[in-house]
Amino acid sequence: MLLKASPALSLLSSGAGSGGNLFPPSKNSSNLLFSSSASRGSKFSVQAAKGTSSKSLTGVVFEPFEEVKKEMDLVPSTPLVSLARHKFPDDSESAINDQINVEYNVSYIYHALYAYFDRDNVGLKGFAKFFNDSSLEERGHAEKFMEYQNKRGGRVKLQSILMPVSEFDHEEKGDALYAMELALSLEKLTNEKLLKLQSVAVKNNDVQLVDFVESEFLGEQVEAIKTISEYVAQLRRIGKGHGVWHFDQMLLNEA
Repeated sequence: MLLKASPALSLLSSGAGSGGNLFPPSKNSSNLLFSSSASRGSKFSVQAAKGTSSKSLTGVVFEPFEEVKKEMDLVPSTPLVSLARHKFPDDSESAINDQINVEYNVSYIYHALYAYFDRDNVGLKGFAKFFNDSSLEERGHAEKFMEYQNKRGGRVKLQSILMPVSEFDHEEKGDALYAMELALSLEKLTNEKLLKLQSVAVKNNDVQLVDFVESEFLGEQVEAIKTISEYVAQLRRIGKGHGVWHFDQMLLNEA
């Protein structure tokens, strides 16, 4: 049984067969256009009018392949330049190197204190242990900053370390109290240097360095200052007598 085509369908078919478009596009049209081609078996295809934005059609607001082009231009091609460096100011890099030097200098002084209290004619093993642990801790801080410097694409530049004194006996205070007061001063100085480093990061809008200093060092520094302040207060009560030996045993038996 044959069905007779409707006049509208016949008109559409004749327009496609003649190679023309039934709905010719206008110059300023932003609508979707429908076209038909006889070579495609009279199937319809959808085309975007010229000048139509892909964002208006798809709703896409982030085009990674377009936006990454400017970042790819910034990737260095020379082997001596860091590939990882990104949003890392020169001031931050320099300030980290300064802090590394601070940590190593403090570690060196603590190591000298360890050597003093470990002498056979001093014989305070608890103090020796405390200052040796403190030296290793400060060295660990320096290495942590070195690791972070490399992670951000900076260059570690080690600076000179001053030779510390080797004698810590004090005629009025005694060696134990004098050494602990020196340690308290060093911890406060280190805290000041850390706060300066943080301020450099804030000034240069280096949010990642700010987070690193605050999360890894500042809280720990406050705890160290509090602990050593208590040690100084206790040693001031003890004086230079027999109580120093008991205090030394406390330090020796601490975990």
